[in-house]
Amino acid sequence: MPRLNFGAFLAPHHPVDHPFNVAQRMVQLDWMTGGRAIFGSGPGALASDAHTLGIDPMVQRDRQDEAIGIIRRLFNGERVTAKSDWFTLQDAALQLLPLQEEMPFAVASQISPSGMTLAGKHGIGIISIGSMSSEGLNALPTQWGFAESAAAKHGKTVDRKNWRVLLSWHIAETREKARAEAREGLLRHHNQYVVGTLQRPGAKPFSDPDEAMEKTAFSDEAAATIGTPDDLVKRIKSVLEISGGFGTVVGFVHDWANPENTMRSWDMVARYVVPEINGYLAGLRQSQDFVATNRGVFDRAKEAIMAKINENDAAVAALAVTTSGRLGNASASNLPDLDKARAQAGRR
Repeated sequence: MPRLNFGAFLAPHHPVDHPFNVAQRMVQLDWMTGGRAIFGSGPGALASDAHTLGIDPMVQRDRQDEAIGIIRRLFNGERVTAKSDWFTLQDAALQLLPLQEEMPFAVASQISPSGMTLAGKHGIGIISIGSMSSEGLNALPTQWGFAESAAAKHGKTVDRKNWRVLLSWHIAETREKARAEAREGLLRHHNQYVVGTLQRPGAKPFSDPDEAMEKTAFSDEAAATIGTPDDLVKRIKSVLEISGGFGTVVGFVHDWANPENTMRSWDMVARYVVPEINGYLAGLRQSQDFVATNRGVFDRAKEAIMAKINENDAAVAALAVTTSGRLGNASASNLPDLDKARAQAGRR
């Protein structure tokens, strides 16, 4: 059964994200979803959030660390008394604990080592959102090293199966079709949002859709995939190799293409990419190979069919006017070659 990750609670943003309020909300969500909730936490990547609530960005990551520790104690059923410069708890305890015995946690990690070291300190999961650039992809092994070092320092362990890596893609039946569907939207997304709104350091506007396509998905420095399901499978396997292994790929939802083509892209991910990456097709391919390479087993079955035909004069007579093409193919591997059998009978 799939789990549900509700994004990241911005733990330092008091009072909405007071640790006790966050804990209560996540407990409710866990029960409402049948024990499938994943606790996502981030310090707040958008400076506008901190500015709106009057919070100094310099304190956000330390407060996130403090909040996670308190929330995990509450989830464990402890009665907590704690006081800091941004929240107070006095004999606080949850009346209802999460449905899950241990709710999974995942912290966001982008550029700084903060997210990874936080995951290591608490022994929890990570989602790497900096992996949508070539620099971010190549830094994944180093980033994981931060988590392992922090875990060792605090007597915890981190597991790669709890590491999630974010990637961008748009796929279609052909590369040409995927390019045509995504080119205009990609140009707008980059120029108007990434450059114009976020003003991401180092990001420069593309001059036209062709440049957007090339630099985003087809150059040596590209980190996104615009192409076919096979192209996306290749990309994911490459990132698995670069990183040393992780547990989950998370797809970034964007509006490069129109809603219909976007839905079609995600449908193709479910139909073709997920089965390939998760190994669901291995048994099918092994079975196909066995049938194709162990013909002796099926030749014996064909001999059994012909033996019964030859025991019946009417069947032998029918053989003279029956061709293999007239028979159904539901069990085609067991069917004898009737054309060959008729020729042999004619020579007798």
